[in-house]
Amino acid sequence: MRLLVAGASGFIGTPLVAALIADGHEVVRLVRRRAAGDDESAWSPTAGIIDFTVMDRVDAVVNLSGAPFTRLPWTKAYRSELLGSRIAATRTLADAMRKARRPPTVFLNASAVGYYGDRPGELLTEHSSGGTGYLADVVRRWEAAACLAPEETRTVVFRSGVVVGQGGAMKRVASLTRLGVSGRLGTGGQHWPWIALDDEVGALMHLLGSSLSGAVNLVGPRPSTADRVMTAMAERMHRPYVLGVPERMLEIALGRAADDLLLASQKVRPQRLIDDGYRFRHATVETALDAMLSAPRTVSQ
Repeated sequence: MRLLVAGASGFIGTPLVAALIADGHEVVRLVRRRAAGDDESAWSPTAGIIDFTVMDRVDAVVNLSGAPFTRLPWTKAYRSELLGSRIAATRTLADAMRKARRPPTVFLNASAVGYYGDRPGELLTEHSSGGTGYLADVVRRWEAAACLAPEETRTVVFRSGVVVGQGGAMKRVASLTRLGVSGRLGTGGQHWPWIALDDEVGALMHLLGSSLSGAVNLVGPRPSTADRVMTAMAERMHRPYVLGVPERMLEIALGRAADDLLLASQKVRPQRLIDDGYRFRHATVETALDAMLSAPRTVSQ
């Protein structure tokens, strides 16, 4: 296949592009500067600028673009960027696909398990309704933008959990643990949907060749609580796990980010991915952490 990838240089995009090329696919990276070769195409998603003719030359589009949720604090200005960066990038790609003479056959658009909101005690699958809260609203509007892609394009919105790898949210957790200041967040009993970086990439590769469309949960097959994730990290790094931060202190310090990222409980199951035959490389968060901690350190955000 020939693929167009937005966000190709990021935490997930970098290993995804490497895996695609290793598998014999051709990748065109969208870049926010002048293109340096045939394997790049310039765009400005905030301005809605893209060479829509590139869509005639690719079989699939993967959109990983958007301001990181893990950048704190979520000020009013940054909340606007979190939403705006996702809507602008997704709409720009969808509009370009609609203008193409031969639209791509597949569109994989990033999304997040934040769609489900805080749902303690519920087992959540793709058939579950959306939740409430700031992040749930962002994800709903993000997915709605992806649905503007042409009808003939098979569109998948993949709702990722916390990706366990040398980057993103787990890079911050590892840094705190390494300093010996890791501990329980709130009650620690809230479910954190997680997925190993290897499986995030593997699932995207699977979805390119699948017939699935619509929402697909990208999370590990065995749910885990925040306390289990943090304890397992501390054990593997041989660091103490004694400090605790009450919910109220987290809310005062981080505001909405505390509720949506750290305290929300989401017991999410990757039902459609399992039913479609995907086989996870890492079935437990412990083996995902082992893979993360044995990998070379990177500077990915």
